[in-house]
Amino acid sequence: MASPRIDIRTFIDERPFSRYQLLVVALCTLIVFLDGFDTQAIGFVAPAISKEFLISRAELSPVFSASLVGMMLGALAGGPVSDRFGRRPVLLAGLFYFGVMSLLTALAPDVKWLLILRLMTGLGLGCVMPNAIALTSEFAPERVRATTVMLMFCGFSLGAALGGFVAAALIRDLGWQSVFIVGGVLPCLAAVAAWYLLPESPSFLVVRNAQKARVLRILRKFGTPIADDAVFTVRADEKQSQKSPVRQLFAEKRAWLTVLLWIVFFMSLMDMYFLANWLPTVISDTGVPVESAALITSMLQIGGTVGTLVLGRVFDRMSPFRALAAIYLLAAVFIVLVGGAGQSVPMLVGTIFGAGFCVIGGQIGANALAAQSYPTAMRVTGVGWALGIGRAGSVVGPVVGGLLLSQQWEVKHLFMVAAVPVVIASVASFAISLSKRQAAEPRALDDASSPSGAG
Repeated sequence: MASPRIDIRTFIDERPFSRYQLLVVALCTLIVFLDGFDTQAIGFVAPAISKEFLISRAELSPVFSASLVGMMLGALAGGPVSDRFGRRPVLLAGLFYFGVMSLLTALAPDVKWLLILRLMTGLGLGCVMPNAIALTSEFAPERVRATTVMLMFCGFSLGAALGGFVAAALIRDLGWQSVFIVGGVLPCLAAVAAWYLLPESPSFLVVRNAQKARVLRILRKFGTPIADDAVFTVRADEKQSQKSPVRQLFAEKRAWLTVLLWIVFFMSLMDMYFLANWLPTVISDTGVPVESAALITSMLQIGGTVGTLVLGRVFDRMSPFRALAAIYLLAAVFIVLVGGAGQSVPMLVGTIFGAGFCVIGGQIGANALAAQSYPTAMRVTGVGWALGIGRAGSVVGPVVGGLLLSQQWEVKHLFMVAAVPVVIASVASFAISLSKRQAAEPRALDDASSPSGAG
């Protein structure tokens, strides 16, 4: 009797979401929660550092940029390493590494060392995110894959937001160094726990021809009996190539998809960071009190969180990139309306909430869709490089915003310009949708003309 053949993707797609899969997603959520806390840590402690080191906040700007540059480099370098050695080891190494770097940051004697250590911390942070996205995507069934990845990503937003409350208490009682100590100890402890609990992706193990017993042990934890002599397979387009993962991004007609995804990520993150950095200033310049401007700006993150919770089901049920194109187009409308809101607080609250819903929700959706767009052998590289290119946009956005503000533009004209990047992201998303549809049609015709499809 022939050994049963099990396709990994079909096995995961056809079964209910198990407790074991939920454990994997929960661990990835915890990891990105700590990532979010550490990413925002420098913002929490900036006033205290400025006071202790007797420097202006403007002199701290390079330190902020250093984290983003480190995250960009970490995402670019970590992707190919992960697709060669595995999601689990690189994810755990990145988690432990940025924990150690955060601990060392607490010992920084001056701004120079603070900048260096934040750059080094960013390398670890940049490695963690694409691996968490890929691992979650590879454990989730197709019917809820986008939803699962986006819900997991909420951990990052929660870590960034709740970290502010924790940091306020720590700085008041123990000094700014305590924020980095907590932000270092927790990732190190989480890395030890994940070492015992977090599995490798079974799809990756099969692609890399790993020991069958290891794959069998992981899949049996889904709660389904599997024969000892089962043969595990992946689909033809999932198999390992001899080319480097970065070169594979441009092979087999993927060049167009890759370039368009990079455009989406660059433009989306450029707008997101422009809004996050400059909204309080622009709103207060219109005559709204500074305290109110800060509270109104918080609607951007609240809208983004709601968008993340809602849009996952949209992407799972509709043509995902076409839906993403519509979301970004709606984002442009809200951004233009922000510029026309003037001093109307209700109008500002509504339009900024809408902008956050579409821009942040859309970007988190793009993370999930990028993971679905590449096969296992290059998935982390695809996500990592898209995030890395996007990080360049996150650096450019605030700089461009500062230049525009220095020109004394009218607010409505400023936000008209700010709407352009998400319009470009919308066009790029729609182009991806068209290219995927055209690529699917020949396969559909081939299937219909084959003997198995003729019955």
